[in-house]
Amino acid sequence: MRHLITYAATFAIFAVLDLIWLGLVAKDLYRSQLSGLMAERLNLPAAAAFYLLYALGLSLFVVAPALQSGTWKAACLWGALFGLVAYATYDLTNLATLRGWPVALSLIDMLWGAA
Repeated sequence: MRHLITYAATFAIFAVLDLIWLGLVAKDLYRSQLSGLMAERLNLPAAAAFYLLYALGLSLFVVAPALQSGTWKAACLWGALFGLVAYATYDLTNLATLRGWPVALSLIDMLWGAA
């Protein structure tokens, strides 16, 4: 039961923070950099799958080790590393395979992942 509560809390916190980032803070940045690539409508099943899987990764690789160590510093360190690796996987793959993918956007996105 504790794991389910941890997962649900992780999911809720990450989803809210990411939706604030995407919907308010960086909305114009993504639109200006990726306007030709952005879908007119959000693919809800794909978005839900991402949030469910990412929260699972955060729960297993960040929250659980931080709870075990008992320090917020561990949560920050592992969270930053996990986010950087996950977001870098996406952004660097796009840089490697897509024509015109913006380097600046990748750097900003990877910083957001680490945050």
